[in-house]
Amino acid sequence: MFFRWDWLRPQLTAPVVPTLGPVHPDSLSVGIFEDILRAADTRSFLPYDKDRRWGGEKDEKVLQEDVVHQREHTLIPTLMRRGRGTVKVFAYGRADSVVDEATELAAKLAARHGVVNARVVRPLGPGTAHPRSTRIQLKDFTIGACRAPDGPVRPVTDWPTAVQETFAPFAEAMAGDGLAFLHTQMQAGQCGPVLAAAIEDRVVGAIGPMDVRPDAVGRPQLMPQYFAVLPHARGQGLGKLLWRAAMCWGQSHGAAYQLLQTEVGGASDRLCQSEGLISLGFSHTTHA
Repeated sequence: MFFRWDWLRPQLTAPVVPTLGPVHPDSLSVGIFEDILRAADTRSFLPYDKDRRWGGEKDEKVLQEDVVHQREHTLIPTLMRRGRGTVKVFAYGRADSVVDEATELAAKLAARHGVVNARVVRPLGPGTAHPRSTRIQLKDFTIGACRAPDGPVRPVTDWPTAVQETFAPFAEAMAGDGLAFLHTQMQAGQCGPVLAAAIEDRVVGAIGPMDVRPDAVGRPQLMPQYFAVLPHARGQGLGKLLWRAAMCWGQSHGAAYQLLQTEVGGASDRLCQSEGLISLGFSHTTHA
């Protein structure tokens, strides 16, 4: 066993795992950290990796030989070759000095591996005074029924054909939010249902794909979705309708929870906060 859990566990201020992202707090164990080391050179997805549903090979891997594991802090670097390449160093430790050491390591490894981007990812606890970057939130489906949406939201395939045909231009317009990629997956039949909102027979918002898969301990998790509303259609409550429809879908299909990542202060962040989600902490990313 590489990691000492009595060293690492006190440093985990938020449930963020390298190459996997946020996980349910009950899934955190020394085993999940050992798993990401074992998978480092296989280019395969772990069975509970949320990105496994897209197929292909895992691009991000842990640089095992460069892990720093000490009583007071742990640094876990990862490498991605996609695009111009990225090294991330996940900095676990309660002292702010851990960021300086992580920054130095990230820059060194980026130069060694010939990649352009070097970043430091520092998980922060939910009580952080001035949070930045990404908030990690938990929607627990076991503590009450989801609110049923009341509005023009249904699966894309349930809309009339003329409305379905407007999804392609909508997806292209919202390519920056991942909808063009999602549309490609839909056309290939490689993803679950996508929920869409339409006004005047045109798709103006969507959330999906809808998919429930087991996490590291076998608990059913609603997978993350792409989520967007056209700028001119915002401010009418469609985002909330779409989100509530997605949550009801997840609960009705047996999901125990969903983890969401939202930009602090952004529209999705405000929506999740207003819906009473549990904040698990933050993931703060800086450029080295």
